[in-house]
Amino acid sequence: MAGSDIITSSCGTPEDYNDIESGISPKPLNQSKFVLPKLRNVDTVTVARKVGPLFLIPPLGVSTYDENQNSGGGIISPMDSRYRCWETFMVFLVAYSAWVYPFEVAFFKASPTRGLYIADNIVDLFFATDIILTFFVAYIDPRSQLLVRDSKKIAMRYLSTWFVMDIASTIPFEALGHLFTGKSKVGLTYCLLGLLRFWRLRRVKQLFTRLEKDIRFSYFWIRCARLISVTLFMVHCAGCVYYLLADRYPHQGRTWIGSVIPNFREAKLWTRYVSSIYWSITTMTTVGYGDLHAVNSMEMIFNIFYMLFNLGLTAYLIGNMTNLVVEGTRRTMEFRNSIQAASSFVCRNHLPPRLKEQILAYMCLRFRAESLNQQQLMEQLPKSICKSICQHLFLPTVEKVYLFKGVSREILLLLVAKMKAEYIPPREDIIMHNEAPDDVYIVVSGEVEIIDYEMEKERVVGTLRTGDIFGEVGALCLRPQSFTFRTKTLSQLLRLKTCALMEAMRAKGQDNKLILKNFLQHYRELKDLNIHDMLIENGEGDGEPNMAVNLLTVASSGNAAFLDELLRARLDPDIGDSRGRTPLHIAASNGHEECVLVLLKHACKVNIKDVDGNTPLWDAIAANHHSIFRILYHFSSISDPYTAGELLCTAAKRNDLSTMKELLKHGLNIESKNHDGFTSLQIALNENYNDMVNLLVMNGAKVDQANQSGFPAASLNEMVQKRGVGHCITIPGTLIHDNLSVSYRKMQEEKESSEGKSKGGNFLRVSIYKGHPLVRKYTFASDSGKLIKLPSSMEELKNIAGEKFAFDPKNAIITNEEGAEIDSIETIRDNDKLFIVENTVCTN
Repeated sequence: MAGSDIITSSCGTPEDYNDIESGISPKPLNQSKFVLPKLRNVDTVTVARKVGPLFLIPPLGVSTYDENQNSGGGIISPMDSRYRCWETFMVFLVAYSAWVYPFEVAFFKASPTRGLYIADNIVDLFFATDIILTFFVAYIDPRSQLLVRDSKKIAMRYLSTWFVMDIASTIPFEALGHLFTGKSKVGLTYCLLGLLRFWRLRRVKQLFTRLEKDIRFSYFWIRCARLISVTLFMVHCAGCVYYLLADRYPHQGRTWIGSVIPNFREAKLWTRYVSSIYWSITTMTTVGYGDLHAVNSMEMIFNIFYMLFNLGLTAYLIGNMTNLVVEGTRRTMEFRNSIQAASSFVCRNHLPPRLKEQILAYMCLRFRAESLNQQQLMEQLPKSICKSICQHLFLPTVEKVYLFKGVSREILLLLVAKMKAEYIPPREDIIMHNEAPDDVYIVVSGEVEIIDYEMEKERVVGTLRTGDIFGEVGALCLRPQSFTFRTKTLSQLLRLKTCALMEAMRAKGQDNKLILKNFLQHYRELKDLNIHDMLIENGEGDGEPNMAVNLLTVASSGNAAFLDELLRARLDPDIGDSRGRTPLHIAASNGHEECVLVLLKHACKVNIKDVDGNTPLWDAIAANHHSIFRILYHFSSISDPYTAGELLCTAAKRNDLSTMKELLKHGLNIESKNHDGFTSLQIALNENYNDMVNLLVMNGAKVDQANQSGFPAASLNEMVQKRGVGHCITIPGTLIHDNLSVSYRKMQEEKESSEGKSKGGNFLRVSIYKGHPLVRKYTFASDSGKLIKLPSSMEELKNIAGEKFAFDPKNAIITNEEGAEIDSIETIRDNDKLFIVENTVCTN
């Protein structure tokens, strides 16, 4: 609740506020400084007093719930401590009037004594005051469970329910009869009208109902006290009525008491009352009639009805006592036992106060929510009806969420059908800092605080209310949560699984794009929730974010999951900035391998150049991101056979010795030519770069065809001579030796395979798969391959693959598991895994 009231516990079914207000008076909770006593010093009563707040559970889907709203001045809350004290005081007055009235009618032939007369009028005055006060007491709507504070509604409800009976039970009929007739003792009619005072006994029933649910008191003894009170009250009333029959009978000696005590009217009041109670108790327990018994017919008739009534009363008492001992009102007892077990667990393990508070509050709320049977009822209904209920209850709230503004109704209905409503008690952590993103939550009612941690200290940075959503950052970006989200008041939340949200987004491309656009726009405006590093200050004419441009920043942040979602919305993967750098340039230069694979999966251009003439390949090798370079090189070489020559010539033209060395380490053919037909050595000779020429020559570049114009022939010959006398022609760390050893091992394995085939095998078997192996590995492709007999030529192998996977084999290449292109059928061994790559996939 907004005030965070603390009560003992009242967790039964809320038929009215009297059913839920058991406990101590509300006490405001300071959210910033809430300290409980040390757990080792907390006794049972203390734990009971701190069970949790008094929860007024709003109905599902209600977002305008505010239990502290006040529609009119002077409205009293039924949970107010002063009003509770007043109600307790009125219960004592009810007990007094219900006990005294039959006593006065039976034992006072004339008007009661002056003291009783004054006391009766004072009691009636208090009940009249209570009637007036009831017009200003808020009530809980039994259908919506909302606290109604509208004075007109309060008055209409009271006038249409208990007002007439409350007035009738308060009118002093005997005093009015005495006033109109002038007699000191009025007739039986006025006495019967006075029986309306028994209407007040409903307050006593409400008190016992409340005490039974109060864990500060023993349920067994409260139940016993209730049964004993009912029994004694009925014994008292029966004794008074029985004495009244004898007192009003005209023949004094022919009565049950007159036959034993002649002139009984002259006996002491105490003697007459004790005799009446004695008869009543012995009759009810069926052990009497040895000394006091009915004498006249009127007394016998009364005894007949009294004993018949005793049959029902005895059955009621036996049944309740049996149920109390055997069953003990199972659900309430289970709740109490669970609270006691939780309290013991907290004390035994020395848990901190906030954890203790969360545990007990959650158990109380679960008990209350289970009593409403909302979730159980929905689970029993057919799926179609549940969907209709969810649409009716939750759709108005979901439509207000910023993330779903403008989204089609089809997607909204799909989302709403997968949401689940939950009630969360105050001060409970819904999502914790650095927690993995599993769910997204929408606030229907209540408040949720956003908590940041600075130097291990909590700091509230914001508050979420109705229509706000949290957890979407982790869901869309697949990143740990940056904040802790904790309920401030009793909150109703809609929980949606992250996977359900992603499936709904992918169901319709346009809505997917719109949801991501809303997400970017929202956090672009906030600039405060630790994701501003994913966004850039760029927008279109109406102030909305340019989502395509944001691809550059997302690629720079390395958030592959979010980048994938943006590209699924069919954004341009080749969008460039002012310098022509695409997301692939940025991801390759920053070393974000997963982002590179995502971009390749969405068919980005591999060989695109920026204004400086750099390709993503060049950026990757220049930044020493070798794994990314290998991936891009495989893709680029498929679409462009001059890839190696362009890279080597670019390094030579720029006289970039470090990049040239890295390229040579990857085994690029030093004699590769660029699109203009030049080799890297020719470029270096033309530019007269002595160090670059020396590096290329010493690593095996052929000089016979190189253009030597402008470069000293003596220097070139000296380089060749040094290479000829055994000078190291590979730079340290080169992969050439490793490649040779790999080739050698491959030849040996092929030889062993051929020998095995000639000895007993009839054919080679290979498994073929569609798609590049690196892309399949990243996307966790689960489509099965095909096990086939290896044909005699590459053309036949491509044709077989085209038939199996339904594509044109003319533009296909075949690679091994490392992505290396296979151009000869002889290099394939038994049980190899081959990957068929369509050339059109990467030709952009």
